[in-house]
Amino acid sequence: MDKILILDYGSQYTQLIARRVREIGVYSELFAWDINPDNIREYNPKGIILSGGPESVHADGAPTIPDVVFELGVPVLGICYGMQAMSERFGGKVESSGKQEFGYAKVEVTAENPLFAETPATLDVWMSHGDKVTRMPADFELVAQTSSAPISGFANREKHYYGIQFHPEVTHTAHGKTLLSNFVVDICGAEADWTTGNIVDRLVEDVRQTVGNDKVLLGLSGGVDSSVVAVLLHKAIGDQLTCVFVDNGLLRLNEGDQVMETFAKNLGVNVIRVDAEDKFMSALKGLDDPEAKRKAIGHTFIEVFDEAASSLDGIKYLAQGTIYPDVIESAGAKTGKAHVIKSHHNVGGLPEDMALALLEPLRDLFKDEVREVGVALGLAPEMVYRHPFPGPGLGVRILGEVNRDFAETLRRADAIFIEALVEAGLYHDVSQAFAVFLPVKSVGVTGDGRRYAHVIALRAVKTIDFMTAEWARLPYELLDEVSRRIVNEISDVSRVVYDITGKPPGTIEWE
Repeated sequence: MDKILILDYGSQYTQLIARRVREIGVYSELFAWDINPDNIREYNPKGIILSGGPESVHADGAPTIPDVVFELGVPVLGICYGMQAMSERFGGKVESSGKQEFGYAKVEVTAENPLFAETPATLDVWMSHGDKVTRMPADFELVAQTSSAPISGFANREKHYYGIQFHPEVTHTAHGKTLLSNFVVDICGAEADWTTGNIVDRLVEDVRQTVGNDKVLLGLSGGVDSSVVAVLLHKAIGDQLTCVFVDNGLLRLNEGDQVMETFAKNLGVNVIRVDAEDKFMSALKGLDDPEAKRKAIGHTFIEVFDEAASSLDGIKYLAQGTIYPDVIESAGAKTGKAHVIKSHHNVGGLPEDMALALLEPLRDLFKDEVREVGVALGLAPEMVYRHPFPGPGLGVRILGEVNRDFAETLRRADAIFIEALVEAGLYHDVSQAFAVFLPVKSVGVTGDGRRYAHVIALRAVKTIDFMTAEWARLPYELLDEVSRRIVNEISDVSRVVYDITGKPPGTIEWE
């Protein structure tokens, strides 16, 4: 199987490059820029992509490009910092830009070349840089420019080295996928044989080889990720799998009964239901910091799983539905180069002395890949295309300290919002929608009386990869209906607001 190697220089978008390459149909992995060169040789890539990053090539100890990258004789594409590092490597010049570019820019293609084949002469792209190339290396030609970065793209056609200042991997860049396809397929000559069927086969085989005859315990939440892990493991190892569904008091309305109905009754998966609401509420008491809550929830999950495993014979592995975005935002990817945004209970809250080995078969997949795998494994569409639900559940949708009353109020408000979206036929038009409980009170009027009660925020976003997102422009009539229903049906709410923050600058979840 042909492969593309991506060297990570710390950009929050780095894993998106891998996703886009896989969308093209070519397998890709990320390595740290300072990984042992022998690992790069052994990987035997058809081409190498150098990611962007937050550093300056002039900073002390700035990341460099390993010699092996150019010794392999394969095409190389430098993106943003990768372009600047390539310029420095071959004798070009990089300087701090007098006019920084963050966001949209127009790039003009100045020369016909294979990297920009089948793209228009002017492209809307996404920029994110402070430095820029001011002099190209010898034997490189100018292929793209912007008004503030006259050298926004260069190429050495003989050696198949290319550099671009913008980010083709983000959805904001028009024709970005075409550009990456030009590099991966046409310039590198990689065969596009990374398909959903191959992914499933690989995952099943990996699980079987890893687990052998041992038994696996899966924490089943009912969300998309853990549900796909459940059917994947069931396919791979059958009755060696036991699922533990933890009712932690932080789930959506009627979630527990739905999970048991779907998996235990319909799919034949062995599921043990554990009522651990008291344990989780005790662990969260007095905590209002988001990071502290996530870690407390993570530790408590592991405690519950360890207790469940101790009553079962032969359990060696704890399986989780960790996926790429979880790892990226916790800066816990293989490369470890990304800057931390927030920790996830899956990857940031596990105790070092955990009794079970960790099994995360979806760790290298993005959400849309996970959904495709779920469909291929036969999961019902309403399960596969359900909106994501965070591992810590309502614990990170209740701002500040969590308690039972707040959780119940939020659960009911969230159910009203989702029900209205479904009835309006808009549920699948948005990528994720939910309610958030705000620990502040607002004066309201109900009937002839005064109500001093809490505030609910509604959040709905549209996104392809969950790395960037825009707020959903829901109809005013729908928002009006949801607001009236929440205030009328839930006595502890006096006001409803709608979140219109994109990602960036906000995250999708509030905590």
